[in-house]
Amino acid sequence: MSRPDRYAVVGNPIHHSLSPRIHALFAEQTGQAMTYEARRGTPGQFAEEVGGWLAGELRGVNVTVPFKEDACQLAAVLSDRARRAGAANTLWTGDDGRIHGDNTDGVGLLRDLEDRLGCELTGRSILILGAGGATRGILQPLLERRPSKLMIANRTPARAEGLARDFADLAGDTRLEACALDALPDGPFDLILNATAAGLSEDALELPAGLVGPRTTAYDLVYGPAALRFLDWAEANGCALSSDGLGMLVEQAAEAFAIWRGVHPETGPVLATLRHEAAD
Repeated sequence: MSRPDRYAVVGNPIHHSLSPRIHALFAEQTGQAMTYEARRGTPGQFAEEVGGWLAGELRGVNVTVPFKEDACQLAAVLSDRARRAGAANTLWTGDDGRIHGDNTDGVGLLRDLEDRLGCELTGRSILILGAGGATRGILQPLLERRPSKLMIANRTPARAEGLARDFADLAGDTRLEACALDALPDGPFDLILNATAAGLSEDALELPAGLVGPRTTAYDLVYGPAALRFLDWAEANGCALSSDGLGMLVEQAAEAFAIWRGVHPETGPVLATLRHEAAD
């Protein structure tokens, strides 16, 4: 009897990751013979560690904070969306023996925002907090929805300005702008996306109440306890809708699973299971 194929998620920190549970549920649902684990990556050694895993025991790897840009550099073959983002969250060894990379974050976010939460993006104003690999992964699909305005805010404004320049050719009629986190413009915004790592650390994210209007949706790309401070701020300031990124996590994982295994799992039952388990 052949051994199950092995996969992993790599990040730092990684102890909070639900990815092993998600992929176990996907595998059970679709009858796939595979295992999936969480591994803590070492900053500065991503290529050596992950390259070694993919050359050896692992068939594929998901990548989370802070290694998505490292993953893009490691891959020899990139999808168009990963190349455009300059960040990858899904790696695997192809039939050609080379490491392939893709970015499923954008499609995961849009499926959760639009299909599950009913959030309209076309013609709306969007604020993204943070300018790291997570933001790179979602900019192209967001701009393809043609919002009226998209503002990127970052502690280091030069990084946000660089992203705005990198994606300017996709902006079309969208006002694509950048600013510092401590110099946010007056709102309100229709959608506020928190793509910072503030919830994973002790760094406080101070945001003005004026960002919020009567129809504002607040969405944190992370999930669980790490999203609570941002979601508490959203509730206290009257956001019409707020959500953590668990739905995005499940959707981007399903896309990665389909790339690896050739079958797309049903995401609704898996998300419901995770919400139920979190409530227990």
